[in-house]
Amino acid sequence: MSPLLRRTKKNSGEHVVTLIGKPGCHLCDDARAVVEQVCAEVGVPWEEKDINQDEELHRAYWEQIPVVLVDGEHHTFWKVDAARLRRALAG
Repeated sequence: MSPLLRRTKKNSGEHVVTLIGKPGCHLCDDARAVVEQVCAEVGVPWEEKDINQDEELHRAYWEQIPVVLVDGEHHTFWKVDAARLRRALAG
């Protein structure tokens, strides 16, 4: 895994969500809406990375976008389940 994607948690309550997608992707738009809503609800920061701007991300995930990482670990791809994401961020 890329060092850019690895996160070191300061304590068990701190998380970060990363959405990997690309412009013009309707599934990415749907995933963004879910990630944005859930992260706002639970107070967790999130970031978005464009697969077209990073060769390593493109190689790793081009067939799976959108991809969601929680603390740098693969959480889901294609469709984001809000309840599942909430559970992952609760721990």
